[in-house]
Amino acid sequence: MNVNKKLIEQFYTAFAAANADKMNACYHDNIEFSDPAFGQLKGEKAKAMWAMLCQNGKDLKVTLVSSEAYEKEGTAQWNAKYIFSKTGREVENIIHAKFKFAEGKIIKHDDTFNLRKWAGQAMGIKGKILGGTRFFRERLQEQTNYMLKKYMENKAKH
Repeated sequence: MNVNKKLIEQFYTAFAAANADKMNACYHDNIEFSDPAFGQLKGEKAKAMWAMLCQNGKDLKVTLVSSEAYEKEGTAQWNAKYIFSKTGREVENIIHAKFKFAEGKIIKHDDTFNLRKWAGQAMGIKGKILGGTRFFRERLQEQTNYMLKKYMENKAKH
């Protein structure tokens, strides 16, 4: 197994164990992350997002389905299963990840998933109708980034 495939597997093994420190050890200091829920996050913000998700995701079950990695790039498919806290609805999200590597670490990580399908699972009919719109994505990113900001402020105080 090549070193970058091992890095991807270490990342998701740590995520499945809710160990943000080990996840973030796989990331380069200049990490760039993106996904439909948070948008673009860089450096410490990206690392703090994983810490927040690990801390708050009490019922989160993460499964790495497959991964491929080469010298500079890699991919993975992973699943996240959890209860969406605002509605109590069960969500099973299928996520496709793309990676770029530098200096033995992940320097770019892009997750993509079907936001309309996620919104339908998380919020029911309203989410199914609005989940594919730019308006919905922008409001969601505002909310998640506000939660991340509060999480980071709280961490800085302690």
